[in-house]
Amino acid sequence: MEVRVKICGLRRAADVVAAAAAGAAYAGFVFFPKSPRHLTVEAARALALGAPEGLCKVALTVDADDATLDAIVGAVPLDMLQLHGREAPERVAEVKARYGLPVMKAIGVADEGDLAGLLEMSLAADQLLIDAKPPKGAALPGGNGLAFDWRLLVGRKWLRPWMLAGGLTPENVAQAVRLTGARQVDVSSGVESAPGVKDPARIAAFVQAAQGVRDGVPILR
Repeated sequence: MEVRVKICGLRRAADVVAAAAAGAAYAGFVFFPKSPRHLTVEAARALALGAPEGLCKVALTVDADDATLDAIVGAVPLDMLQLHGREAPERVAEVKARYGLPVMKAIGVADEGDLAGLLEMSLAADQLLIDAKPPKGAALPGGNGLAFDWRLLVGRKWLRPWMLAGGLTPENVAQAVRLTGARQVDVSSGVESAPGVKDPARIAAFVQAAQGVRDGVPILR
C-alpha cells in the first residue's frame, strides 16, 4: 500500500505544481495569520482553482469561528478541512455538519498521556493528524519542525485513517514510516528553503523517500 503524502503550507502556484508532480496526494493551504505560510482567501482560491486534478485540497485553520470558515469554504474549492487548534469533538462534529466536507483533526503529542484523546476524537473526525505538540509559548500550533517520540505510536490503531506529522524531512521520513507504520505523512517546514518558501527538489525527495517504503521495508529502486 502506497504512503500518501500531504505537502502543507503551499503559497505559490509553482508549489502546487511541484507537489502534484512529485506524487503528493494532498495540498495544504494555511489560514492562520501568525504563520509565514498564511494565505488570504483570494490567494487560496486562485491556487485551488489552478490545482491539478486529483490533488486533495485541504484548508488548515486554527480555532476558526463560523464566519471565518464560511468565508473560506464559500470562496475556495476544497476537498477537506483540517482543524489544527483546540477544537473539541463537539466542534469537529459541528464543522462536519455545517460544511459537508471531511474533517481532519490535528492532535499534538509529546508523551503517552497525549494519546488518550485520540480515541474520542476519532469518533468525531474523518481523519486524525498526529503532530508534535508545540512547545510552551510557541506562536504556531504546528509547522515548527519538531518531532515527537515516534515509538509512542508503534502497534497502535485508531478508528479512522491517520497521518503522521511533526519534524518530518526527506532525510527521516522513511525511518518514521518504517517505525510507526504510518500510511500517510504530512510535511511543511521540512521541505522549505526558508520559512514559507517551498523547495521543489526537497518536495520531490520527500515524496520519493516516503513512498520508497512498503509494509515497513524499503523498496530497492
